[in-house]
Amino acid sequence: MKKMKRILALAMALVMVMALAACGSKEEPAPDTSTPEEPSAAATQEITLWTYPIGGWGQEDVVNELTAAFEADTGIKVNVEYLAYADGDDKVNAAITAGNAPDLIMEGPERLVANWGVKGYMVDLADMLDDTDKAEINAATLASCTNAEGKVYEYPLVMTAHCMAINKNAFEEAGALQYVDLENHTWTTENFIKAVEALYATYGQTVGTVFCAGQGGDQGTRALINNLYGGTFTTPEHDGYTWNDPENIQALELLKGMDGIEFDASLQGGDEIVKFYQGILKMAFCWNIAQQLDPNAAGTGAEKTITGDDIVFMSFPSETGESQLCGGVWGFGIFDNGDAAKIEAAKTFIKYMCDSEHTADAVEAAKYFAVRDTAEGADLTGIWADEPIMAEYNKLMPYLGDLYQVSAGWAQARTSWWNMLQDIGEGADIASTVETFMAEANAAAAG
Repeated sequence: MKKMKRILALAMALVMVMALAACGSKEEPAPDTSTPEEPSAAATQEITLWTYPIGGWGQEDVVNELTAAFEADTGIKVNVEYLAYADGDDKVNAAITAGNAPDLIMEGPERLVANWGVKGYMVDLADMLDDTDKAEINAATLASCTNAEGKVYEYPLVMTAHCMAINKNAFEEAGALQYVDLENHTWTTENFIKAVEALYATYGQTVGTVFCAGQGGDQGTRALINNLYGGTFTTPEHDGYTWNDPENIQALELLKGMDGIEFDASLQGGDEIVKFYQGILKMAFCWNIAQQLDPNAAGTGAEKTITGDDIVFMSFPSETGESQLCGGVWGFGIFDNGDAAKIEAAKTFIKYMCDSEHTADAVEAAKYFAVRDTAEGADLTGIWADEPIMAEYNKLMPYLGDLYQVSAGWAQARTSWWNMLQDIGEGADIASTVETFMAEANAAAAG
């Protein structure tokens, strides 16, 4: 009996201990399987921008200010790489091949639309343009950023009209200033011929060059040849090339036979500008407002004997004095790298720079003219009100011609053009040489 009582007592004690332990324990919370709220993709995104030297957009200090403000407002960090025209295309093409293309690129439709866009590398930005945007943006500019199927591969920011320049002092010394309209920056073909004759008679050397070492600055040689007698470069539909216009043949024959004008296969546009700065050449066919505002912008490193007021920008000569100038359009495109978040962040960047209260800053950095008068209600017409050179240069903008850089087969056409000029410079028959190289360009356009 006593033994039984001891067993019962032990059992009761054990029950009490377990009950006390149970009362003193704390229930562990269930693990939290919920996902913490993530900030938006755009707010945490990091993207890359590659930019060609488009005014201040080729200068790190200028771009840093723009991208720092953008990052502060959006949280999107932009890593920038600066390209040179000498090898920029090669770098971009190599990056595309390696699958490392940048998210954003800044350049013109001849690259973004007619080259990388045609090849399927770019994002269609048509959804970024509402009816208001389409009404605000210069129609010819927007058309140049759009392919035949209506896909927009470039969102434009700025534009300009390319022109030529003369050495005012040299013209004055040669008595050739009488042949130019300094007020309107225009001249006729007849007066161009007289001016070259006067310059050659005074200096006895080459005063202007049809440069043709490569495609650099080729808008100058195209505009010179097309305007002298009213020739064209492409069809109105941009589906073929029309270099064999009788007016173009006449212009080439004129230039080839002129004392003082040389076809030079050792020079591209930038090289021509060097010789112009040095006073060796008395005129330059590769010129625009960027050089006029700051001659150092060409990046030539030349020791300059002429600058500032010594240089007068001019429209290209034509029979009437009313020329059709090649245009420059620059803006942004997005490479389709398959990352939706980066694409969205890149679109945010484009909207910020091209259509917002910040657009004026982006335009001023480029040192060109805005493609629209307003951006989200912000007036852009007064951007250059305090810049006399820009106001004067604006006299050329009405002469802005067809923006044909989006023509089919454009990349081949540019190569065929300077090869054609080289052969003509070496003495080949002009008419047949033009036919040969035009056919080469048209084959690329058709293919």
